[in-house]
Formats: sequence, structure tokens, C-alpha cells
Amino acid sequence: MLRWLIGLVLNALVLMGIAYLFSGFEIAGFGTAILASLLLSIVNMIVRPILVVFTFPITILTLGLFLFVISALTLMLTAWMMGDSFVIDGFFTAVLAAILIALAQTFVIKPLKKKK
Repeated sequence: MLRWLIGLVLNALVLMGIAYLFSGFEIAGFGTAILASLLLSIVNMIVRPILVVFTFPITILTLGLFLFVISALTLMLTAWMMGDSFVIDGFFTAVLAAILIALAQTFVIKPLKKKK
């Protein structure tokens, strides 16, 4: 449970960092980032597996790169559910944010969660 909470806070910090770097990615504050991180994790648990199954052939053809598109779609769905407090201006901004989130997950969040 503690590792999940740490991951949630770290994801929120990543979202805040992306919002700082890109003008097309706006988040109202840290509380909103925590809520968006929680909502994104729920969307990733429910919607993402369905999208992955339906898009499996194109994912194979693109050697897995289509998974960034799926991540961008789940990110945009999260922004849509959050309303005006979390705004992503355009699909390519969402793809870029999905790539940055994946990099942060790989190199920062997962190693920190594994350390005891």
C-alpha cells in the first residue's frame, strides 16, 4: 500500500513537471495532480487492457510503439474526466506526455519503489 502511495505521489510530480515544461499541458495544482494520478491509475487498470486487446495487431505491426498512442488516449480520457483543472491541448501533446511518463516510470519511479 505504501509503495502504491509513493508511486501515486511520484506520478503526480511527473505530471506537474510535464505541465511546467509544456504550455499545452496544464494542471491546476498539486492536489489536482494527485487526483489526476489516481484517476489515471484507475483508467489504466480498467480501460487500457481493453484497448490493448483490441489494438493488438497494430501494436505488433508497430513493434509496440502503438502503446504510446494507447497511453496518450488514456491520458486524454483522464483530462476529459477532470474537466478544466487538467487540460491537454492536442493529441501530439498527449503522446509526448505519455512518452515522458513512460520514461519517468522506467528510470525514476520503478527503481525508487523497488528499493527497501
